[in-house]
Amino acid sequence: MAQRPLRLSTAMTLACRDCGTLVELPAPDTAGTSYCPVCAHALRRSAGRGVAAALACALTTFALLWPANLLPMMGVTMLGMHTQSGIFTSVQALWDGHWVIIAVLTALFVMVLPFVRFGLLSGVLLCVKAGRRPRWLGRAFRWSLWLDHWAMPDVFLIGCLVGYSRVRAFLPTTIEAGGWCVIAAALIAMITRASLDTHAVWHWIETDRTPPADQPAIACAACSLVLPAARQGHRCPRCGLRLRARKPHATTRTAMFVIAGLILYLPANFFPMNVDIQMGQITPHRIADGIQDLINAHLWWLAVLIFVTSIAIPALKLLGLTWFLFSIRRRSRRHLRLKTRLYRVINEIGRWSNVDVFTVAVFLPLIQFGALAHTDVAVGSVAFMLVVVCTMVASRAFDPRLMWDAALEAPNMHASARNESPPQAEYAS
Repeated sequence: MAQRPLRLSTAMTLACRDCGTLVELPAPDTAGTSYCPVCAHALRRSAGRGVAAALACALTTFALLWPANLLPMMGVTMLGMHTQSGIFTSVQALWDGHWVIIAVLTALFVMVLPFVRFGLLSGVLLCVKAGRRPRWLGRAFRWSLWLDHWAMPDVFLIGCLVGYSRVRAFLPTTIEAGGWCVIAAALIAMITRASLDTHAVWHWIETDRTPPADQPAIACAACSLVLPAARQGHRCPRCGLRLRARKPHATTRTAMFVIAGLILYLPANFFPMNVDIQMGQITPHRIADGIQDLINAHLWWLAVLIFVTSIAIPALKLLGLTWFLFSIRRRSRRHLRLKTRLYRVINEIGRWSNVDVFTVAVFLPLIQFGALAHTDVAVGSVAFMLVVVCTMVASRAFDPRLMWDAALEAPNMHASARNESPPQAEYAS
C-alpha cells in the first residue's frame, strides 16, 4: 500500500514508527512536541532540548565512566574486616565464581556499552557543533541511539542503591569514590537523554524530505527519513540502515523470544537469586524472599520497587507481547491505540528489570568474610537475567505497525473499534 501523508503543514514529513503514518510537521526549529494524530506517538520533542547541553552531558558522562568502573563503590566493615565492591570487582567475582553468563552480560550492560554509547554520542555532537559531516556520522549516531536501550548505568545505580540499603540495615557501610562517580555518571546520563534533540541532529546530518503525494514512500526505521518506495532494500542515505517496509520476520522472532521468556520466568522466581552462608548456615534468597526482607527492615519503598521491576514488569512484558501477537493473528481492530501505547511502555521499561540482578552483583564481593559470612550467586539469577534479555530482544524485534496492518486487512470492523481504526488514505505500509 502507498504511504500518503497527513497534511498538517507544508514544512516536512516524518514517519511514525509505531503505526506507519506519514505526518507533515512544522519546521525543525519550531519548539514544542509533535504527536502522531493516529496513535498519539511523540514524533518530535524540541522544547528545552538542544545540542550544546547534550554534548556537555555526554562528555561529562564519558569522563565519569572511567573512575566509576575502576574505583571501589562501597565498603563494609565487620569485626575489624573490611571489604569493598566496585563494578570491575563485581564482574571479576562473577567470573571467578563461574557465573559466566551474568558476568558477561553485566560487563556489557554496565561497562562496555556505556563507554561505546557515550563515546559515539560525544563524537557525533562534537562534529555537529564544529559543522562537520564525515561519512560515518549518520551510522555513529544511529548506533549511539540504539545503544541507549542496552547501556544501563542508570539501572545499575538503582541496583547499587538497593544493595546499599539492604547491607546498611545490618552492617556499617560507606560510599567510596567510585560510588559517587557512579551516581554522577548515571544521573548525567539521564540528563543527556532528556536534553538531546534527536530529530535536530538527524535533520542537520541530512535534511528531511517531503515525498510527492502521488508516489508511494518508505520510511527508515532508525532516522525516519522518508524516501520513495523504490529504494526498499537499499541503504538509508542518512543513517546507513537497510530500508524495509516492516521488520523482517518480526512476529516469528518475537514469538520465539517470548516463549523462551515464559519458560524461564518460573525458574527465575522459584529458584534462589543468591545464597547467604553465615557460620555454616545456608540461607537461600528468592525474589519473594528479598522483598520480604526489605519489608521486615521497614524499607517499603524498596520492596515495592523490587516487586515492580522483578515480578510485575517481566510479567507485563510477556503478557503484553503475547497479546500483540494474537492481535495480529486475529487481525483485530480493537484497542489499537491502547496496544500501541502499551508497546511503548513495554519497550521503555524492560531494561529496569535488571535491578535485582545488579543488586546481587554488587552484593557478591561486598559480603565476603570467609567462614564467618559470605554470599554467592544462585541459579535463579541466571534464569532471571535471561528472562530480561529475552523480553528486551522480543520487544525490539516486534514491529507495532503490523498490528495496524492487520487491522486494515480485517474483513469486518466492529462498531466499538470504528473510532480508532486508521484512516485508509493516510495510513502507511
